[in-house]
Amino acid sequence: MQTCYRHPDRRAGVICQRCDRPICPDCMNQASVGFHCPECTRSSGQKVVRGPLQRARPVVTHVLIALNVAIFAAGVGSGLRTKSSVIYDGGLIGVSGITREGIVHGVADGEWWRIITSGFLHANLIHIAMNCLVLYQLGNLLEPAVGRLRFATVYVVALFTGAFGVLLLSPDRLTVGASGAVFGLMGLAVALLRSRGINIFDTGLGGVVVLNLIITVKIPGISVGGHVGGLVGGFLAGWVLAEVGPRHLKDPRLTLGATAAIGAAAFVGCLLVA
Repeated sequence: MQTCYRHPDRRAGVICQRCDRPICPDCMNQASVGFHCPECTRSSGQKVVRGPLQRARPVVTHVLIALNVAIFAAGVGSGLRTKSSVIYDGGLIGVSGITREGIVHGVADGEWWRIITSGFLHANLIHIAMNCLVLYQLGNLLEPAVGRLRFATVYVVALFTGAFGVLLLSPDRLTVGASGAVFGLMGLAVALLRSRGINIFDTGLGGVVVLNLIITVKIPGISVGGHVGGLVGGFLAGWVLAEVGPRHLKDPRLTLGATAAIGAAAFVGCLLVA
């Protein structure tokens, strides 16, 4: 059993994100990402926030939900054949495709914005309702924990890695939905728990991730590349934020930049694959 370095008779709950020493709950000081021991907290001059003040309003989460709902409402119609050509012809991700209406251009034709816009489009009411529900639940937990800028960065990273997964596994399939980015938030949660020494299967998260992956693979019409790509991207982003950055980069700006670089690499990868 791992014990606290300051209290050898107490079991350690997590490790300090700066010095990697095991600490018990009494020695845990909430940091921007993870926890710091008392010595690292004092040496860094970091402000420790406790109690109700620790919970900030998940503004980014609410803005993302509002954007998805507004764009869906703007193109309400039958499935993907909506009233707006911006929704149908300008937003779907895919290399290219052919429909009864004619050719639908894609990323391979230079329409790079589809990599972004596809993540804010939904096929029907159930599709957007499910994505927004999970986004709301995860956002309310994760955004106050990591901060608005980091949360938004991870969301965008997962959106790009999800698009990269789509173009790798199903490039000729027209795909929409925020689920790649939402799966990325699950990946972020996994990374944060891992950084605190918590096994995801000791929480409800492990079962949720496994169940969603089974549904992704078993039910036809669901984008495997988008979901898996988003999950992996979100986990990598969270790993950099919670472990690699605090231990090796030290500077929060470098950590955030390294996280954003994952998304930039995925975006470039989309263009190269297309």
